[in-house]
Amino acid sequence: MNRYVLSLVTSFLIPLFSFADTYPKDPRIDIQNYAFNIHLSDTSDAIYCEATIDVKFMMEGITTLRLDLVNNSATLGNKGMIITSVHLNGKPLVFKHENNNLYITLDAPTNKNQRSKYVISYHGIPASGLHIANNKYGDRTFFSDNWPDKGRNWLPMIDHPYDKATCEFIVTAPAHYQVVSNGLKIEETDLQNGTRLTHWKQSVPIASWLYVLGVARFAVQYVDQFDGKSIETWVYHQDRDAGFYDFAEPTKKVLEFYSDRIGPFVYEKLANIQSNSVSGGMEAASAILYSQSSVVGDRNDRWRNVVIHEIAHQWWGNSVTEYDWDDVWLSEGFATYFTLLFIEHQYGHDEFLKGLASSKKSVDAFYEKNPGYCIVHKNLDDMSKVTSSQTYQKGSWTLHMLRGMLGDEIFWKGIRSYYATLMNGSASTAGFRYFMEQASGKSLRGFFYQWLYKPGTLKVKGDWQYNAAKKELTIQLDQVQEDGSLFTMPIQVGIQYPGKASTTIKTITLEEKSNTYTITVDVTPSAVILDPDSWVLMNAEFGKKK
Repeated sequence: MNRYVLSLVTSFLIPLFSFADTYPKDPRIDIQNYAFNIHLSDTSDAIYCEATIDVKFMMEGITTLRLDLVNNSATLGNKGMIITSVHLNGKPLVFKHENNNLYITLDAPTNKNQRSKYVISYHGIPASGLHIANNKYGDRTFFSDNWPDKGRNWLPMIDHPYDKATCEFIVTAPAHYQVVSNGLKIEETDLQNGTRLTHWKQSVPIASWLYVLGVARFAVQYVDQFDGKSIETWVYHQDRDAGFYDFAEPTKKVLEFYSDRIGPFVYEKLANIQSNSVSGGMEAASAILYSQSSVVGDRNDRWRNVVIHEIAHQWWGNSVTEYDWDDVWLSEGFATYFTLLFIEHQYGHDEFLKGLASSKKSVDAFYEKNPGYCIVHKNLDDMSKVTSSQTYQKGSWTLHMLRGMLGDEIFWKGIRSYYATLMNGSASTAGFRYFMEQASGKSLRGFFYQWLYKPGTLKVKGDWQYNAAKKELTIQLDQVQEDGSLFTMPIQVGIQYPGKASTTIKTITLEEKSNTYTITVDVTPSAVILDPDSWVLMNAEFGKKK
């Protein structure tokens, strides 16, 4: 798979800046498919499940299969899962379920590339991961909430982004519910006992947090198609008119833009789903969940931008997935910046600049409270700290600065190559850097280090003056960040002249703590503007010398 291509491509780069993830990865085991056969009812919050897990063993001699699954325990209020049996080809296997780990003793040591299907029967009330509750209208609903590692509360799995698999949800529930999940619906059958069986199948491998389930009384609209794939809206039946109106735009335009600029949309449909399990949006592959408050019937900018962001994730985070949580900016920073790129494309450059300015405010506010924070985590082990405003906003600005340094043509060349190679696979920051270096022919080690692997913010102070006799413009620019760090960064200077509408752009390179630049200019400037097109994340005091 593509993730193995990446590991070969970047193996010599990873030691430069990469940090070991604390999660117990096991690359000897590669899950191919999960099929979750789940029974839901209105009389109890307990779920009854049979999970069939198709496993490929990458090495010989493996004797134990470990999966994540939260135990039933008193500390969880007697919630959690209870396993009744594990089978292989109808034969019961010995297992141990403790400390939220399921250890299955294999019937014999494995052969290399062996494929086996294990059937796990279990039941229980989820402590998390599957939100069973009344929605805002008082109707009972069931919605997943797997981010970032809560899927293990109700599904036996390798609950970590490094392992990607296809999935199926075969759900039996009271017939007054409709069921939505990843991929394509391949069966819907009303059974004789007042229940309905619904089978969804996702044929593209995805990470575990992206598995989705929604069970409610929905109004469903098949809005349109993109590239032969269905665009759908699923909202509470009471919100039919407002929801159909809100979600009809701008989904297709977003899919068209990203497919044209990045590469193909890989999933089999795109459904926008109203739910009560998330507060904003959750980018589940092919079936995005939004807060139940997202449906208001006015297509406001706030929720429009959430839709754009979650669709951007279908490329960044879903198809190209960070190998571990230390590199989560590869999801969130990318989705944030590509949201702005679509906004620029669809709504204009001024709206794009407003978005950048808003992101900068978030970056500055976070830095004031967390001056030691790095975007790429160092051995992250607390899942409550997976993301911050910096992984979104500073990550977005890092991509913007990279684009400014390399230029549009090279930036997009690198982006398309990165996506084409790692589509449906896994990525690292070192890997992304590799593709951008290949596209540009430049070393980007210093740039990536200073913006992603170390904390700090760039602050500059300076002025300009013009010597008419020498026809020289002199610019003095000092780095004044208080932490003592120094940045190396190209910065554009815009020179304006009396009576001329155009601006002459020159580029200077900030390197030292104190920097002086001399530019030959024939006419006295009317103004000199630092970073006129907003390419650099910095706080600057700059003007004509008094």
